[in-house]
Amino acid sequence: MPTVAELTAMKETLIKQRASGVARTRFANGQQVEYRGDKEIAAAIADLDRRIGAGGDSKRLRQIRTYSSKGL
Repeated sequence: MPTVAELTAMKETLIKQRASGVARTRFANGQQVEYRGDKEIAAAIADLDRRIGAGGDSKRLRQIRTYSSKGL
């Protein structure tokens, strides 16, 4: 699972690639991806935003709080 820093670097690479109009990009980890159009690049950026917002982890942390009262 990529870290938040890795996801952010991938997003920055995609944004630069989208602005240049080139359909092929190579990430720092050596992975090369070819996109078919701007819509697909925008979807990839949105997915990275979602994953960065989740903290890089797809698991959702939950906290359960219990309250009690004697009814007084």
